[in-house]
Amino acid sequence: MSNLICVQFPYGSDNYGVLLHDAESGKTACVDAGDAQAAQDALAANGWTLTDLLITHHHADHTAGLSALKQQSRCRVTGPVAVGKTIDGIDDFVQDGSEFEFAGRPVKVLHTPGHTRDMVNYYLPDNNLVFTGDTLFSMGCGRLFEGDAAMMLDSVNKLKALPDETQMYCAHEYTQTNARFAQAVDPENDDVRARAEEVSKLRAQGKPTVPSSMLQEKATNPFLRVEDAGIRRALDMQNADDVAVFAELRERRNQY
Repeated sequence: MSNLICVQFPYGSDNYGVLLHDAESGKTACVDAGDAQAAQDALAANGWTLTDLLITHHHADHTAGLSALKQQSRCRVTGPVAVGKTIDGIDDFVQDGSEFEFAGRPVKVLHTPGHTRDMVNYYLPDNNLVFTGDTLFSMGCGRLFEGDAAMMLDSVNKLKALPDETQMYCAHEYTQTNARFAQAVDPENDDVRARAEEVSKLRAQGKPTVPSSMLQEKATNPFLRVEDAGIRRALDMQNADDVAVFAELRERRNQY
């Protein structure tokens, strides 16, 4: 089986979409559809034809281009079962535990509510890839628009359980601000300090900080480290439960 090629492309002020291409079959998937023109430009630049569209959640910066892309390419659209908000144009509805194939490769669906209640993430175990939408960001996590801290902690812990070598593609370029916040709440962590320096260099060169690996995230993302003694000392929450620590981190990040 040929390798799966990943091409990340920017759109909007800080969004990322990703194209997945299998050279053997010619199949090409796009993760999310916030900007049809940006996706079409990325497809054209690589000489690929869209066959599949994978939607993570209902927010407009992930769905605004869905109908145009579907009309132009007649692609098959996979997306979450409606939880309060319907996404028009989905052909195949998925939920937690759903599995399907893309170009002969298994894709496992993780329901990760919190940012929205319908959020799903797509995990390709054979290729060590996960597409986390707005659930887990590099060194951060999504805001709690439709869920609570307990729900989101459960969701990010599903991602934390993935193998260290998994490459994580998230949907926004927020890492530099997230890195500064991580240093504030995890000041004793040398890995955070080193990663923040690396992120600053990448951004100074106009380069993306995404994808990252789950190994990096487990070492430097405070939202995956709520049990850490150093973070708890920094928050003065040594004896609090994990949900309370997570909630405090998220509230502080909201104000940061």
